[in-house]
This record gives sequence, C-alpha cells and structure tokens, in this order.
Amino acid sequence: MNRRLSIAPMMDWTDRHCRAFHRALTAEALLYTEMVTAPAVVNGDRQRLLGFDAVEHPVALQIGGSDPAQLAEAARIGETFGYDEINLNVGCPSDRVQSGRFGACLMREPELVADCMAAIKEAVSVPATVKCRIGVDDQDPQVSLFATVDACAAVGIEVFIVHARMAWLKGLSPKENRDVPPLDYGLVRRLKRERPDLSISINGGITSLDEAEDHLDDRDGVQLDGVMMGRAAYHEPALLGQADRRLFGATTPDVDAFAALDRYRPYLAARLEEGVALPAMTRHMLGLMHGRPGARAYRRILTVESIPSGAGLEVLDRAVDAVREAEARFEARGEAA
Repeated sequence: MNRRLSIAPMMDWTDRHCRAFHRALTAEALLYTEMVTAPAVVNGDRQRLLGFDAVEHPVALQIGGSDPAQLAEAARIGETFGYDEINLNVGCPSDRVQSGRFGACLMREPELVADCMAAIKEAVSVPATVKCRIGVDDQDPQVSLFATVDACAAVGIEVFIVHARMAWLKGLSPKENRDVPPLDYGLVRRLKRERPDLSISINGGITSLDEAEDHLDDRDGVQLDGVMMGRAAYHEPALLGQADRRLFGATTPDVDAFAALDRYRPYLAARLEEGVALPAMTRHMLGLMHGRPGARAYRRILTVESIPSGAGLEVLDRAVDAVREAEARFEARGEAA
C-alpha cells in the first residue's frame, strides 16, 4: 500500500460521507475512519459504525482500546467489513479516551501497546498499524517514542504514523493539544534514520502539498515513507485534487473543484435516495471553494438551503452556479481593466 499521503482520522469529521467526498478528489491517498472504540465495534450497531462505500478504498479503520482480546475481535470484524488496514489509536488526548485507558495515555505503557498490536496482527491478514504521539506530559520524547515503536516492532509491527507533538494530558484541552505543544519533526526523522526498515509517516501541522513534498524529500539520507494531513485537507479539500500527480506521480489530470463535485454527485444521489439528510454530506464540502470568487455564497447556500426537508441536488447546483457566476464577473472586470 502506497502511504505517501493519508488523511488523518478526525472525530466528527472523517465519516463515510467525508471520505467518499475526499475520494472524489484523490484516487491514491489512504483514507482513515474516525476512531471507533473496540467495545463499540464488538457490542454496537456494526453497520452504522463501520459501514462504508466501496468507492472509499483504500480505507483504514482506526480503533481505540487497551484490551488485547477485545481489540483483536474488533479488528477481525473490521477486516470482515473490508477495511484495508487496522490502526490503533495511541495519540488521542481527550478526557473520555483517557478514562477508558486508551489513546495517548498508552504512550506510558509501551508493553501494553505491543500486546495489543500483537493481538491485532494475529487476528487479521491486512496491515496492523499504530498512530501515536511522541510522548505525553513529563515523558522524554526521545525515550517514549522509541520505547513505543520498538516494543511494537518486536512483535512484528512495521508501520507507524507519528504525530510529532507531545500530548499534554494535564492542563490542555484536546483542541489545544492539536496546536500548543511544539512540533518536533526532527525526532520523527531521527526515528526513520535509526529504524530504516520501518515505515514511518509524519503527522502534525502540515498545511500544504508543498510542505508534504518537503517532508517526503530525501534529506541527509533520510526519506520518510508518508505524510498524514488532517485539518488542512478537511478545510481546504481542493488541494487534494493535485495530490495524485504531485505525490504519487500520476499522469492523470488534476481534479478541480467542479470535477470533484461531478464525481461526488452519484454518491450524493444514492445517499439521498436512502434517506440521508443533505446537510450530513454538504457539511464536508464547505471549504472546497476556499479562496475563489463566490465562495461565501457557495457556503451559505450549502449551509442554509440544504436544511429544509426534501432538499436535494438542486441545492448543490445553485451553490455551484453562484461560484461560476462570481468567477465570470471577476473575469469580466479583469478584462475591462
């Protein structure tokens, strides 16, 4: 599996509708689900939690937990649903996650993480991977990161996605933990230098394809295996339309915003026919026209006019028309000048 670009798992954001939309922009990037807890997978409504459209492949299921047997069962279920990878969350800093003894707090228990990963790996034939921080609270990241990675590597895990920040579980909110702890990209590169046989992807604070390309460059004999983007890809998804060419070497044309909406349209129509409310899908599309004339009108139409019962694809058409008309006016003014 080519991991040069992946889209981060983000709670309340990277649901199945978001992933299908992102797939309309990039055929190559690896997509991730929101984190789903192992108890929810084992005991909950599996179709609601895990169901996805075949268009999303390649797509990874991220699970959370700290009970090896339960994680193994959740992983088996995920593989049965058709996911291409099972990923363990060792990075989420929320209070709810901590109280359940999973997420970033597991950075303090590398042997337990390894036990969990060994159980997951034994349970499935698809890749079993880890997404982690570089450490938590008062840990020395140069110790904690290597301890977690080495423990997992010892049980056969080969793929790691590293969010290059500490998680401060005491004193910072989950939102603050996404921005306040300083980034240490150098430590992630050192991990790859010293563990060259492992696949290491870097995550955290990457806001453009220029930055992604820079991270993927071979510098000082170190070449990372992948970049994971999160909020930038969500809020300005149009950048994904260039990813296949720039990061994967595809010879197909870039996908512009209008082409992406044309590609996404059959998915929208199918979900509307199933009774999915239009705002559940349009909320992921609001940033697509970022920086273009008419972007504000596009967002307003998708936000307001999608709400009434029975709203359908005509709302999308009006939003697109607003951008096209604004761009035509902008071009006309430019020619007149």
